[in-house]
Amino acid sequence: MAETPRIAPEPRMLVDGKLVDAESGRTFANVNPATEEVIGEVADASAADMQRAIVAARRAFDDTDWATNHAFRQHCLQQLQEGLEAERDELREQLIAEAGAPRMLCETGPQMALPLAHALTWPIAEIDRFEWETQLPDVTDAMSGAATRRLVRRVPVGVVGAITPWNFPFEVSIVKVAQALATGNTMVLKPAPDTPFHATLIGKVIAERTDIPAGVVNVVTSSDHLVGEELTLSPLVDCISFTGSTSVGKRIMEKGAATMKRLFLELGGKSAAIILDDADLPSAAMVGIAVCAHAGQGCAIPTRMLLPRSRYDEGVELVLQYLAHAPYGDPQDPGNMMGPLVSATQRDRVERYIAKGVEEGATLALGGGRPAHLPTGYFVEPTVFTGVDNSMTIAREEIFGPVLSIIAFDDDDDAVRIANDSTYGLSGMVTSGSLERALGVAKRIRTGTVGVNGGSYYSPDVPFGGFKDSGIGRQNGEAGFAQYLEIQSLAWPAG
Repeated sequence: MAETPRIAPEPRMLVDGKLVDAESGRTFANVNPATEEVIGEVADASAADMQRAIVAARRAFDDTDWATNHAFRQHCLQQLQEGLEAERDELREQLIAEAGAPRMLCETGPQMALPLAHALTWPIAEIDRFEWETQLPDVTDAMSGAATRRLVRRVPVGVVGAITPWNFPFEVSIVKVAQALATGNTMVLKPAPDTPFHATLIGKVIAERTDIPAGVVNVVTSSDHLVGEELTLSPLVDCISFTGSTSVGKRIMEKGAATMKRLFLELGGKSAAIILDDADLPSAAMVGIAVCAHAGQGCAIPTRMLLPRSRYDEGVELVLQYLAHAPYGDPQDPGNMMGPLVSATQRDRVERYIAKGVEEGATLALGGGRPAHLPTGYFVEPTVFTGVDNSMTIAREEIFGPVLSIIAFDDDDDAVRIANDSTYGLSGMVTSGSLERALGVAKRIRTGTVGVNGGSYYSPDVPFGGFKDSGIGRQNGEAGFAQYLEIQSLAWPAG
């Protein structure tokens, strides 16, 4: 392993405008998954700490003009953008250390560089572009015969509880912060226990470099997942914005029903990459290497590859060649696209799925174990299963590891059937020698996003989210902006 650059993580939370320790003084360790070493301690909040943050967010929404002062919001968000840009180097090193995020995905990709460039700048501009009020044509009231004027307003939902995952921690957190704040909400951000430092860094920048009023943003770190449930249960919180597993998303829906929570849930996926029989197979099969990106710890990664039966063996051979040479190991090495899994718990979970694949009769064609040259860290080899039936566990459940299942199909209809035969519906890919054919298949896939012939949907102006068990609502674009707004209709005599 290369020597880990020194970082200076912020151990304190942001509550009501101040950087504070947990009331109890407790902390918990943040572990580097590549070295298994503790990289620092962070405040370990209790339910009482979370309640203080919720009260602060409620007060800031009710008692300040944050919800209505568009120009001031733009000013503050621009300060946040500039403050995070100034911390770019520290943020990058923290993400590599706490998430095992490969350097290449931080410096040029979605772990840091892309969200740092666009997550805030697009909502800042959207404040001016967005149609906050719509004047409808006057109508004549059927009862009185009087002319009536109508106005439709879009107003902040209120207090947002944002609960974020460990796989792309900064990307998810800053997108939620940007869109919730740009639309005039106040919020409490609860990061995953595995990756708290990116969130405390955001909190520090807000406290020290912006004019964001006290309580508008609160950052609460805790080793206890149930501390985040305080957000779901509290009647003072109007909306939960959650990215994570489907099982937790369902729990949030259940627990939030008592207070009629508005929900945005971006959940799991089991995306299919369909390669049609007229595709340039050597090029198309390269998508298989996507399961190595950040060790497969991404909800939209295509973990099922669908190959035409007539070209199955040819496609498998290519995929095995590509993945056998996938660069992985030390996430500090800029040449590696794959680092460790985030924790020992996650590594054990992935290994159980690999064992299940073998048990159910799939062929373990590549990998499947812990790499001998990486005895330290939570690593699993790039793994490929062939001869997979779509009914097998490894083809149906989200593994969140570097595991690819290759499935054969007979024709376009069969490929669509297999792709849609899933409880998930987050993303997918279709590749063909004919764009018209590829688009025809893509439009039949029941997922929130589909990449066609290598096209990328990742952009701040493109809505992202899923069908079925992959969630409710959309992130990014006007749909994501509207996710944090309520609609109010007003009517009054036109005379």
